[in-house]
Amino acid sequence: MQICYNEYMGMCIRSKIWLEIESETVFGGGRRALLEEIERLGSINKAARAINVSFRKALSYIQSMEARLGKDLVIRQTGGRNGGGANLTDEARKILAKYRELESGVNEMLDRKFKEIFAENTY
Repeated sequence: MQICYNEYMGMCIRSKIWLEIESETVFGGGRRALLEEIERLGSINKAARAINVSFRKALSYIQSMEARLGKDLVIRQTGGRNGGGANLTDEARKILAKYRELESGVNEMLDRKFKEIFAENTY
């Protein structure tokens, strides 16, 4: 959820950021949310439910990210006596941290520019 820090005439600026390799999406807000929920809940299935996507869609996101990056992002443990689970790799944690930093920096820049252009005293 984004918070509107700068508002003009009821308007707030919003943006979406995603990363691509050869015009194919690798990472964005939905994939970020999925990995964050896997980290929090320890399960792909629970994470998928938490962000309102099917298990199949979540697995597809993970597989496409891993294939395009050439890196494992999620360590999967199949069910059994103690149940299954999932954890993020160190590489996934690094990508999450860098994406959050990028997202934060872009939002700060957009907020500054929005305020500069739409500030009350410029009219």
